[in-house]
Amino acid sequence: MTSGRIDLSTEIWHRDGTNVESIKLRVWMPETATEFPAEVAVVSPVEGDSSPPPSVALYTPDQALGTIIEITDLDDLADETISTLDLIVIPGSETATRLNIHTTIALSGSGTLSSDYSLDGELQLAYPRLTAK
Repeated sequence: MTSGRIDLSTEIWHRDGTNVESIKLRVWMPETATEFPAEVAVVSPVEGDSSPPPSVALYTPDQALGTIIEITDLDDLADETISTLDLIVIPGSETATRLNIHTTIALSGSGTLSSDYSLDGELQLAYPRLTAK
């Protein structure tokens, strides 16, 4: 965190034998999400070793709070640890100190008897120093 902004570095690890089909993150600061939504930016796009970069969409959802970051078409990254997604979050108000990230990751298995999976969860982080002067 630097001067009222949150620098968030992410790494997405998954088990050998699985492929990431898509990643969807919804980022918001619940205290001020309706009146003063946070600004969210993707700093470093996800890139593969030899293929074109995946599709990255950043948008405000119609029926939910926050900003959506959606990553699809992962190509050669599908079977690797994804460690190059860095975000900047700028709170919409000085009183916002909590950051929520709801994540949905679609995985597929690469074996004969494998099946598809959907991981769904939420991470709640507190940044009390955002309001410290």
